[in-house]
Amino acid sequence: MVKLDILSDPICPWCYIGKTNLDRALEQIGDHPLTIEWHPFQLNPEMPAAGMDRREYLETKFGGKQGAVRAYAPIVDMAEKVGLSINFEGMKRTPNTMDAHRLIHWAGIEQRQSFVVQRLFEAYFRDARDIGDHDVLLDIADGCELDAAVIGKLLKSDADIDDIRARDTHSREMGIQSVPTFIVANQHAVPGAQTTEMWVKVIGEIMEQIENTPPQED
Repeated sequence: MVKLDILSDPICPWCYIGKTNLDRALEQIGDHPLTIEWHPFQLNPEMPAAGMDRREYLETKFGGKQGAVRAYAPIVDMAEKVGLSINFEGMKRTPNTMDAHRLIHWAGIEQRQSFVVQRLFEAYFRDARDIGDHDVLLDIADGCELDAAVIGKLLKSDADIDDIRARDTHSREMGIQSVPTFIVANQHAVPGAQTTEMWVKVIGEIMEQIENTPPQED
């Protein structure tokens, strides 16, 4: 198996688009050799714990309404091209994603990471739900066959907050500046929301390389 590490934030629209394209490639290929693990990277590490009004966030970050419109135009265009419906109008708050990243981490222990990541993307972008809200996170956990009672207790604690922050900081120190970033076999960093066609080509090359590698002798 070949490791594919993905650095992502569940409020990053390019991460949602990137995962969609990767998933379609994996579905197209079928029996693939990738083992996928998701890693935390907060777009807004200084976001207040309760999040903030989305309009205020966008206008502050992009220098006014027109700046926000210009920044999101290519996202809207690409989402339409890949057939994703993103409900920007319905989003009222931009959340702090620490707790969402903790949920992704705990899902990894149960081998449910990709399911939880997908539901976080859908909840935020499609359903315009506040994924910083514990009730929303518990609903997602329950729908992904995690123990919501256990997750609820963990969310009320400080469990793994320091670990998430340390991993985020480590990624930045290693030179990661944006997400999504895909790291293939601990060697090759592939930044950005790559196309399905690109992933089909890359995974095909990996499979061919595995096929042509002679077995190791004991």
